Amino acid sequence: MGLPDPLTARAAEPGETADLRGPGVWQDSRVPASTTGPTPDPSLDPEIAARLKRDDAGLVAAIVQQHDTGDVLMLGWMDDEALHRTLTTGRVTFWSRSRQEYWRKGDTSGHVQVVRSVALDCDGDALLVRVHQVGAACHTGTRTCFEAGGDLGAVVGDVPGAPATTATDPDSDPEEENQ
Repeated sequence: MGLPDPLTARAAEPGETADLRGPGVWQDSRVPASTTGPTPDPSLDPEIAARLKRDDAGLVAAIVQQHDTGDVLMLGWMDDEALHRTLTTGRVTFWSRSRQEYWRKGDTSGHVQVVRSVALDCDGDALLVRVHQVGAACHTGTRTCFEAGGDLGAVVGDVPGAPATTATDPDSDPEEENQ
């Protein structure tokens, strides 16, 4: 896929040493081994891999959603290895397109994402990762990345067949209001 080998994908930062825990599993030395969860299998299930429709860089979009509220927290990117780590460790792992390395949400910030479920969309080109988010999901410190980005002021449309509304609240749903 053109992505580096996960064992060599990340260089140690100054004052940090990379550490390998078991065959083929990279462990950030800043995170105690006791918090890393089980050692994952060496590769993504071939049946799951065959269902993925990856972009030119070998990545699939991963939408992260709070499991109990339905809030969309963020969008990240996964290759096969990141998805494998997410499915087998109980913590969300992404591929950083800017840093060209794997990163597990919360290892440095403490704002972990504990996996509740992972689903693949009908086209195979997007994942829905439902999590229990601890702390902020966004690197800016907000609960979601969409708070930081802000509302773009889209026109609120009317549902066909429903009475016209003049709702100013973008979260209001005319179908719910008319039931």
